[in-house]
Amino acid sequence: MQRRGLQAQSFTSRYDGKSNVLANQVGITAAFDPTEPPTQPPIMFDAVWDTGATNSVVTSNVVAQCGLKPSGMVDVHTAQGSHTTETYLVGIHLPNRVAFPSVKVSKGTIRGFDVLIGMDIIGTGDFAVTNRDGKTVFSFRIPSMECIDFVKDTQSLKPASLDRIGRNAPCPCGSGKKYKRCCGKAA
Repeated sequence: MQRRGLQAQSFTSRYDGKSNVLANQVGITAAFDPTEPPTQPPIMFDAVWDTGATNSVVTSNVVAQCGLKPSGMVDVHTAQGSHTTETYLVGIHLPNRVAFPSVKVSKGTIRGFDVLIGMDIIGTGDFAVTNRDGKTVFSFRIPSMECIDFVKDTQSLKPASLDRIGRNAPCPCGSGKKYKRCCGKAA
């Protein structure tokens, strides 16, 4: 899934409150040539994003509705144990026209969803989740364009109130170190 030289593509999903599950609608087609439009429009399914999953997964419902043909077999390891299952080559159409033309997915069971987006897709770009003001927002961009480092960002802000922190007090960045051995080192 090399995407070098392509223009950045992105989308953002927002929730009315705090969400413990990152989910949205995605389209599935048979794999397609990225220089040509897919021959069939994508069929929409509910998808869950899982940073703990190595690869993406579709259910037998997706296989049946999209008329997918198996491309091989694979051993998978899940919380329910290990087993062998079919693989399929699919096109995955994320929100805002962010598309992956050929992804090898395995068939599996996903409680409450038909598609699981795993690290095979998440790891190709920048993925961020925020919970500001009690509302969850997650955003995804391909290709990756920067290193997001909240510790570095927090340290570079250094508000004036940090000047009044005792050198032996716990550092406000949350590292667990004393201020003098962490963010107060350069102060």
